[in-house]
Amino acid sequence: MVCPPPGLDWLALGREVLDVEIEGLVAVREALDESFVRALELLAGCTGRVVATGLGKSGLVARKIAATFASTGTPAFFLHPVEGAHGDLGMIRPQDIILAVSNSGETDELNCLLPSLRALGAGLVALAGNRASTLGRLADATIECRVPREACPLDLAPTASTTAALAVGDALAVCLMRWKSFDEKDFRRVHPGGALGQRLKCRAAELMHAEVVPVVEAAATLGQALEVCNRGGLGAVVIVDQGRKLLGILTDGDVRRLVCKGALDLERPVVESMTAAPRFARLDQSAAELLDIMESKAITVLPVLAADDTLAGVIHLHDLLGKGRLRFAG
Repeated sequence: MVCPPPGLDWLALGREVLDVEIEGLVAVREALDESFVRALELLAGCTGRVVATGLGKSGLVARKIAATFASTGTPAFFLHPVEGAHGDLGMIRPQDIILAVSNSGETDELNCLLPSLRALGAGLVALAGNRASTLGRLADATIECRVPREACPLDLAPTASTTAALAVGDALAVCLMRWKSFDEKDFRRVHPGGALGQRLKCRAAELMHAEVVPVVEAAATLGQALEVCNRGGLGAVVIVDQGRKLLGILTDGDVRRLVCKGALDLERPVVESMTAAPRFARLDQSAAELLDIMESKAITVLPVLAADDTLAGVIHLHDLLGKGRLRFAG
């Protein structure tokens, strides 16, 4: 057993840490300005999803903020910036708002995504310790979460700064609840038994994308299909016949494999590159059943078919997930 340093008052030290954390929260509260309101307006007006992102400790903060948003009436999920740079940006839609968390505002892995995110048309809200940082300057709205010091005795480990960012995330979530009149009935709907409860009981018809579906007919070229796939933001495009019957699916993974083989010919028919007769969901299948299929087959997108076998919509893994531990059917 390692002996502790002699002569230290551990209770006093613990209180000192909490005092530093409180000091940081007070500083951020006093500095809160109209940028908070601007960020709130952007988030409240989001017709897509809030995509929280960050690296390291800031990434953990972003995950928690996304979970809080999702459970209080604002659809949200977490995107790891490194995974985003390697294909997961395909999940971003122009209607989405990016919520980026970085104390320094100079995280290379995060900032290198900003041009691509801008090209996709998504808005950007930043929680940063420095409004003049690269991230702070490029965001549509930057909430400065600057703290006087960290609770770490070396003033290095993220402590007071992460507490402040978490608290600002909570402030945004609560304000959004009031903005959207999210009440007890809404809260029970998404928290029936904690974790995923209600969502796992939902049917595919309630969760699928039905209004804007990335779909092309069999006569389309690979290039035309990729344009539709890119606009759809789900990482896949569904191929149907003239009667809207399912023929196949083309995913980001299929395209990556074509590129690796040197076989990417944008003029060739998409039916030559698609996965034929793919797995699909039915309108009345539960989210739990669909999670089973996606988990066991390592897929993220399922076409949803109506009773007459015509395409009714598309469902993505992120449409099914919420916070908490997952329990699959069966």
